[in-house]
Amino acid sequence: MAATLLAVVAALVIGHLAPALAAGLRQFGWFRTWLQWLNGQFPEHSFWRGPYGIALALAVPLLLLGLLQLGLRHSLWGLPGLLLGIAVLFWCWGPRDLDVDVEAILDAPDPAARRAVAARLWPPGVSPQLDGASLVEAVFRNALQRWFGVLFWFCLLGPFGALLYRLAVQAAQQDADALPHETSQGARTWLALLEWPVAQLATLSLALVGNFDSVAGAWREPGAFGLHGRLLANAARASVRSEIAEEVADYTESGIPASTALVEAFGELPELRDAISLVWRVLVLWLALIALFVVAGWVG
Repeated sequence: MAATLLAVVAALVIGHLAPALAAGLRQFGWFRTWLQWLNGQFPEHSFWRGPYGIALALAVPLLLLGLLQLGLRHSLWGLPGLLLGIAVLFWCWGPRDLDVDVEAILDAPDPAARRAVAARLWPPGVSPQLDGASLVEAVFRNALQRWFGVLFWFCLLGPFGALLYRLAVQAAQQDADALPHETSQGARTWLALLEWPVAQLATLSLALVGNFDSVAGAWREPGAFGLHGRLLANAARASVRSEIAEEVADYTESGIPASTALVEAFGELPELRDAISLVWRVLVLWLALIALFVVAGWVG
């Protein structure tokens, strides 16, 4: 747990202080090349071109990292394993800084520029939507895939887990066009399986740092706990609506009109500002829990 805490702090600090360096190091072009090579080796109707073919793409890099992780676990009092964990989590974090992308949207001088920078929050080939609800969903989806998914699986499986999740995202979204159709569908299903427990935990965390009643309403919706359910997205939208309504109510009690109160409380794109605030609160909660486990381990 100490390694996890150190790695997350390093990822956040370097990502903020040196975003160009972080973006330069967090490259997975080699994985796309690997997928394209596999495409050229296997004929039609082979295992690779079926729904389980993604396992073949993931197996080789994960096996290599897993063997390295096991080999370093007990050498030199665990220091090489600690450094490996920090390096892999930093590598798999992001790849872009979510705060920087959100600020770019807020600071965009015109609608065309805003739409251009907002595209960073959507998968390749998907047109960005600038309405409040879509922006909230985009922020939480990116927080899940840039932060929470990597962190969750790193806590469970170490560097192996962080790389497992990052390559799953790459295969299902960034490099989906490099995969056969059936293999791409399998990659999306695999990513949904990996994200399901993360989304449940993130939703519970959102209930603790935001409005519990709003999140409880999302839990009660039909299909909320399904593999492809929209529990986190629905809970995020409800929480943002609730927080904005509470802020506006505080202003209007002083006699300020609701439209003016909304601008004074949040500025432009209030849903976007509140969404990034909420995901930061969830991340801080997760780091606080990790820190408690570290302290408990030292005391024990």
